[in-house]
Amino acid sequence: MIKERQQGLIAIFSANVIFGLNIPVTKSLVAHWMTPMGYTMTRMIFGAIIFWAIGSFLKREKVQGKDLLVVFIGGLMGFLGTQFLFSQALEFTTPVIFSLLIAMTPVVVLLLSALFLGEGIPNRKIFGILISISGAALIILLGSAHGQHGTNNALGILFTIICVLFYAGYLVITRKISQKYTPVTVAKWMFLFSALMVLPFSFSALPNQKIYSADTTGTAIALLAFALLFSTTLAFFFMPYALRRLEASTVSIFMNLQPIVASVVAIAIGQDSLTWEKPLAAVLVLTGVYLVTKPAARKTTEQRRIALSWVFSANKLRKR
Repeated sequence: MIKERQQGLIAIFSANVIFGLNIPVTKSLVAHWMTPMGYTMTRMIFGAIIFWAIGSFLKREKVQGKDLLVVFIGGLMGFLGTQFLFSQALEFTTPVIFSLLIAMTPVVVLLLSALFLGEGIPNRKIFGILISISGAALIILLGSAHGQHGTNNALGILFTIICVLFYAGYLVITRKISQKYTPVTVAKWMFLFSALMVLPFSFSALPNQKIYSADTTGTAIALLAFALLFSTTLAFFFMPYALRRLEASTVSIFMNLQPIVASVVAIAIGQDSLTWEKPLAAVLVLTGVYLVTKPAARKTTEQRRIALSWVFSANKLRKR
């Protein structure tokens, strides 16, 4: 039991470090080597190929027709829409601003669940929502003023907010699907639908990406390989592996590593600078997220795992 828990801790730590690293990696790719559409298209095609290949070695799951419609809509929102907005936002703003705002996804999920699913919100979580919103407001109000590392922070912040809404909406509408089918089944269909939808609009632009030309470098290829092999594939398997061995509350706490890793790396390599409002905003956002995601004490460990499993099965998109 102790060994399994240790394996789960290593898995969840590794997954969130990967997601955090992928944010400055994506920033570098869209700033120098790829357009947001080219980057998104590459990930959609790669994801479709790799997960259909993996699925061919596993027991086949038949997806019902009504569920395929949900998977199709979820793929457009959570895979295609979120990934495009993710890279588009990082073209204009900095990894620190992006990672702090994207960390509010659990807060937005809670609000959407209350609005569309009628789920109640305890007072503790309301307090957490207000704290997170205050941190986000600090970033939004002051992020544009300190824009020396972002080409257009205001526009980047707008894309980030829309990205959070898309991703949170995706998590809400695919909640039951994520519990009904295995992660590989859901991923292979969503990637396939997303790749087919974006192909007519971006296929002609794909060969024109600088990274696919003679000007490419080993560093550029390594960055793209990291985004494809680690963020799109490996981290995806770490999340459910950890969830089966750890309490969901433990898993949710480790998710807060993402903005910390992204911020430290981005500042260290010169993609962003440390200003006074960013640590304060980080404390406010992460404290609020912790209060929102912390399960009630009366829930059992198994109930907690079920309650949050739909979030973590889709967390490979972050990217972040």
